[in-house]
Amino acid sequence: MDIWQALVAELTSINWGAWVRVVALLAIGFLLASLAARSLSGFLRSRSSRHVTAMFRRLAFYAVFVIFIIAALREAGFDPTVLLGAAGILTVAIGFASQTSASNMISGLFLLMEKPFEIGNFIEVDGTIGEVIGIDMLSVKLRTVDNLYVRIPNETLIKTRVINRSRFPIRRLDLTIGIAYREDVRRVETLLLELAKNNSFCLEEPRPFVQMTAFGPSSVDLQFSYWVPAERVLEGRSEMMEAIKTTFDRESIEIPFPHTSVYAGSQSAPFQIELVNGKGTSD
Repeated sequence: MDIWQALVAELTSINWGAWVRVVALLAIGFLLASLAARSLSGFLRSRSSRHVTAMFRRLAFYAVFVIFIIAALREAGFDPTVLLGAAGILTVAIGFASQTSASNMISGLFLLMEKPFEIGNFIEVDGTIGEVIGIDMLSVKLRTVDNLYVRIPNETLIKTRVINRSRFPIRRLDLTIGIAYREDVRRVETLLLELAKNNSFCLEEPRPFVQMTAFGPSSVDLQFSYWVPAERVLEGRSEMMEAIKTTFDRESIEIPFPHTSVYAGSQSAPFQIELVNGKGTSD
């Protein structure tokens, strides 16, 4: 009975009105923060990049929500200055304990300021190629062409060579083609440029070109370069290679390949060769 009376006394001593106001402030703050973030996102969507829009959307949400959190703490009877002091001490302790996370956060700030890529760009990092689907304070999220989710820490992006494959609207494709030494290089060049002219993905400007790059062991090596829209790189490469093979077969232009000769030394027995024809066999 004494326990029950103590529990009732404890519950009646709680200022329930204040806690109801705290919950109401947090709920209203969350709704207003979400509304502010969506409104700012809609305003910036047609005026800036997706990267900037996502960054300011997060900033607007947290700025509004933090204000209501401070108001809720005051309503609950907490002194925000004491909490801020404790948070500062806690931040220092966490900073010493998690230097890697702090490094990623600082690297994330540099990425936000430098903007080497944006959401929607295709980038290559350490051999990983994918579309940027998220840029956060600690890491960047990629979706690869085979639909894998890859998380790369910001510190890695600062220290590593990053290739942005969709920063510019057009890309140049370079195909290395080997032809036999007996072929007419000028004729092959004319055929390749004609293929570029008739290809739906190739751009007229900048102009495609063909140049000789090397005398290989079994071929004359040519570089065939042409420009395509950045979003048509895969189709532009595959379709052109197929057209080159078809044209070379039709025009009887040889694409040589390495040959291997097998030699038996003087101490080895000769290879047995057998010719088979319709009339019989002979050694």
